[in-house]
Formats: sequence, C-alpha cells, structure tokens
Amino acid sequence: MASVLVVDDAAFMRMLLKRILTQAGHQVIGEAATGKEAIEKYKQLKPDLVTMDIVMPEMDGITAVGEIVKIDPNAKVIMITAVGQEAKVMQALKNGAKGYIVKPFQAPKVLEEINRVLSG
Repeated sequence: MASVLVVDDAAFMRMLLKRILTQAGHQVIGEAATGKEAIEKYKQLKPDLVTMDIVMPEMDGITAVGEIVKIDPNAKVIMITAVGQEAKVMQALKNGAKGYIVKPFQAPKVLEEINRVLSG
C-alpha cells in the first residue's frame, strides 16, 4: 500500500484516480490542481507516489516534476497524459518522471504502471 498525491486540474480526473487507487488499497493523502500546489503538497506530505497531469494552469506537470525531483531525487512521479502528447511525456521523463499513463485509462493499466514504478 502506498501513499499517493493526485495532481490534476480537473476535479473529475482526481476523483476517478482516487477511486482506482483506494479500491486497490492505496491511500490518497492529498490532491493538487496545479503544478505549484503539487510542489507544496509534496514537501508537506512526502507521498510514496505522485500522479501528475501534464497540462495544467499556472505551472505544468513537466516543470513540477523537475522541481519535485530537485527536492527529492528519489521521488516517484507518474505522468497522466492525453493521447498525442508523446513529446511532452519524453520531456517529463527527462525531468525525472518514472512512468506515464495515457488518458482515457482503464483501472488495470493504471495499477500496473503504479506497481511497476513503486517496485522500482
């Protein structure tokens, strides 16, 4: 079981991810709607894992991942991305993200990627 910070500017997406995670036994310990908020919550909560949307207002997920990895080089961040954003995903991975999930996603795929990243 992992503690997770869910970051997405869409409340619906956060709710969906929260449901998938909690049903699988993980604990969602925080939520954020912007990259800036994600960094603050990461410092506060020190989650085992972060799910991070790429496109958000104020600060995108790519920038936020880079900042989180500066704080904690071992941070486990999984990017949530729409189809067709491969270039952005590659940038996020360069910035320190450990994996990614493409929307629209199915619960088994989400959990598979989360387990892969958590097991290092």
